[in-house]
Amino acid sequence: MSLSDTRTAMPVDVVSDVVCPWCFIGKRRLEKAMALAPDIPLSVRWRPYFLNPWVPREGIGRTEYLTTKFGSVETYARIAERIAAAAEAEGLVYRVEAIARQPNTLDCHRLIRWAGADGAAGSGEAAGRMKQRLMELYFSEGADLTARDVLVQAAVDCGMDADETRKRLASDADELEVTAEAMAASNAGVEGVPCFIFGGVLAVAGAQAPDYLAGALARAFAQFERRLAAGEIANPEARPY
Repeated sequence: MSLSDTRTAMPVDVVSDVVCPWCFIGKRRLEKAMALAPDIPLSVRWRPYFLNPWVPREGIGRTEYLTTKFGSVETYARIAERIAAAAEAEGLVYRVEAIARQPNTLDCHRLIRWAGADGAAGSGEAAGRMKQRLMELYFSEGADLTARDVLVQAAVDCGMDADETRKRLASDADELEVTAEAMAASNAGVEGVPCFIFGGVLAVAGAQAPDYLAGALARAFAQFERRLAAGEIANPEARPY
């Protein structure tokens, strides 16, 4: 048994959205940071955030979205070049030209929540796999995340039952819970994503470099253990906002 096996895992709350390109990159950088700090016991929890809460449930065309948010498709194309280069450096593929539709992401966050249902909602490796699959579908494959069949297939790809997933997506299951949690993040002051909250004691905004995140993990864990020992953290599993 290693020392880390006997220590309380520090929660890592990742507030992000599946259509945020820097969240796509930030997830990979966090994974690299965790590999740089293997002796720190961690429990990752994927928290919902609505990057574009104004996008309707059925989604909108990509051109309309880019024009509304950035002024023009051409303006975003210049931004996308830098993002695509950053993604490639992390071994990811960002095919901005393949994306035809901008989705509302409520259903995506419901899938992530359900994938982690064996533990805390949105937590664990299964939820992480669902998060990754949805982002790959959107950024790398240009899939329409408003399409029910696409979402069901994503669930199947991650080991979930197709019929049960389709039934739940057709219902309003967990819509209020996901929406409330996303709003709680905004109300707590999260204005940009990804936002990493380590142990409820340190927040890091943005897709920072792996070595920076690894250092932040170490600093946060030292503080987390001190506060835990002092009884200042009653419930390590509590949501940080």
